[in-house]
Parts: sequence; C-alpha cells; structure tokens
Amino acid sequence: MAVSFQPRLFLRALQLPIRGASFSSFRSYSSVIHETERPPVEESSSFDPSIAFAPPPTRDEAGVLVRTYKPRTPGVRHLRRPINDHLWKGRPVHRLTFPKRGHAKGGRNHSGRITVRHRGGGHKRRIRMVDFARNDPGPHVVERIEHDPGRTAHIALVRAQSNGKLSYILAADGMRAGDVIQSYMPGIPDDLWKSMGGVIDPGVLAARTAWRGNCLPLHMIPVGTLIFNVGLRPGKGGQLCRSAGTFATVIAKGTEQQKNEERKQQLEAEAGTGETEEKRLSQRDRQKVQRDASHVTIRLQSGEVRLIHKDCCATVGVASNPNYQYTQLGKAGRSRWLNIRPTVRGVAMNAMDHPHGGGRGKSKGNVHPKSPWGIPTKSGYKTRPKWKINKAVVVPRVRNQGKRRRGYN
Repeated sequence: MAVSFQPRLFLRALQLPIRGASFSSFRSYSSVIHETERPPVEESSSFDPSIAFAPPPTRDEAGVLVRTYKPRTPGVRHLRRPINDHLWKGRPVHRLTFPKRGHAKGGRNHSGRITVRHRGGGHKRRIRMVDFARNDPGPHVVERIEHDPGRTAHIALVRAQSNGKLSYILAADGMRAGDVIQSYMPGIPDDLWKSMGGVIDPGVLAARTAWRGNCLPLHMIPVGTLIFNVGLRPGKGGQLCRSAGTFATVIAKGTEQQKNEERKQQLEAEAGTGETEEKRLSQRDRQKVQRDASHVTIRLQSGEVRLIHKDCCATVGVASNPNYQYTQLGKAGRSRWLNIRPTVRGVAMNAMDHPHGGGRGKSKGNVHPKSPWGIPTKSGYKTRPKWKINKAVVVPRVRNQGKRRRGYN
C-alpha cells in the first residue's frame, strides 16, 4: 500500500532540522493594523506631568488601533480585536485566583433556578481576586498588565515596595510595567506632610498625589479630574466605572460650594444698604449645607450627576482597554466560548413559552410588546403601571366650625 504524505506534515518535517530558526518566520502574521505603530516610550517612575496627566489617546483619520485578519475562514472575516501587545502572555499568579465552578456559570441561583438567561457553557476560568479598596499604603511597582477573562478592563499585578506583597488592581489606561503607583486611602504619608510644612496645601497635594493610577479619597481629587473605580460607601471598594474605557468627572466639592455661598452672601451684603442681618436658615437648608459639605459631585458618562461621600475611594485616570467597544467576535462560536448562549426571538417560540409566540408566520398576535413574563417592554404604550398614571387625589383635612365633616377623619 502506497503511503502519501500530507503537505502540512511534509513542510513541518522540512522545518524541524533547521536549528536556530523560529516557526514564525515561515508564516506571515495574518493580521492587518490600520494605524502606524508608534515608537515605544521609555517609562519613568519619577514625576512627569506629561505622563501623569496624559490626555485621552488621539485618533487620526486612520481610526483606532484595531487588528483585522485575512478572511481565510468565514469566522475571521469580520473578526476585530483591539491591539494590546503589552499584555502578559503567561498565566496569572495562582494563589491570587480561584476556580469558577457550580451554578454560577449557568446563570442559576442557590436553588438551581435560572435567574439570568442566556448563560451557560464557556471555557474554563479562574476568578482573579482584584483589590478594589486598595487600603495598603506605600508605593507599589507595576509588575505587568494582564488580561482578565471575567471583565473587559485589564488588571495590573503590583508589588508593594515595603513587604513585597503581590496583588491585582484595575489598570488605568496607559499604565505599563515599571510604573510606581500609591494609595492614599490610609492617609497622607509623613514625607508628604513634611514637604508641605505640616499644613495642607491643595496645590502641592494635587501635584504630588493626583497621578494616573493612584487611589485617593474623593475630597483629595481636584475638580475636573477623570476618575474610575469609584466607591459608593466609605470603607468599601470601588463599584462604579469599572468597565473598559469608562470614567467619571469630578465637577464640584463641598468645600468649594460652601466657599462660593459665603462669597455670594458677602457680595450681597456689600451691595446692600448696610443691613447685615443674616437670614436664619431652616432645618432643611442646614441639612442641605451639611450634606454638600460632606459629599462630592461627580458626573458619569451617561450624564447622570451623583453625590458621593467625600471619604469614598476613586482612582485617577480612565479604565484600561478603551478600544474594547470596537470588538467584533466574528462568529457565534466565540460567544459560546465566552459563556454566552443564543437569544431566541419571542415570535419564534410557541404560545406557551412567550406572549409573542404561536400563530401562523411572523406574528405576535396583535399584542403590545411584552417580556417573557408578560411585563410591557420597549418603552412605549402601556409600559407604566396604572397606579403611576391615575394617581389618587388626596383630599385635605377640613374642619367646619369645630365639627368633623362626614367622610373625613
């Protein structure tokens, strides 16, 4: 029987005897970068305003840095991936991870019921234990930037200079290996106190602490700074703006609002006719002043303005991997690898499975759009409950010459 060698095996056999030659030289990389690569910038741990207060990445006519592939198969024809060549190629630190097992991968709760639909399968994962609170003081050196399969943003492995402790934190956009970052949540260090002469100087404090990647209380961050990983309660870790490319903006602080009010009252007193009688504040106004003094106003990317306590944590900068929004998976199989199951339209189901199901053809039975549980959806007609539309009129309490009228308490 004649034995015929396959072309791939024959080429591989030809490559094996060649010593000192890498296999990458025999096959060109099947990707195209739409933007010219910039030369690498040497990282420095010393203070550099151009690095610490780096502006957002500029985008020219070529667009963002996205890698495309030659359409050798239908699955890679529409594949788009952001270019992150600085990521660590190896495995994570094993003691800082634990396996993801059980019902959590299938969208089940503790009783086994599906609470989140379209979840299941996916590749085996290990959960990275990320430090969102960052309560460890002292400088930390960034060892490397890693990919986390459980989130869209990247994580950074940092090592404390004092004791060599390793931990994972959320990486800021532009953070690279070798950067030195610090957390000021435990308080202002002694060397910084001595440099300021024992008195808090807001300008010096902002120039020394508000660097990209540093974690600070909200009252120490200057107005107009971009922040991410924002906490909601004092003493708890960050909960807002943790996804890739997200950030919030500090727009006002309580101390500045109080100074503006005092300045306004002073101008009104100077412009008056000499009457300097101070208006007595009501209890509601006093509570508002106290609340503003202890909170910081931030604006989210959605335009929502929120009051956050001044002792909550926040990290200076923008969450890493901002080009994630331009990702295209290219095929349905990659969604299954990411633990995402298919989504079936309601009109394609049977009548017992969905309110839109049943009937002949593509018809939902002349009913308003509803969820699988019968709740009106798609923000239109009949989406609000009746108790919100037809509010009961509250009749005031009336007394007629000391006698209660019939029908009133």
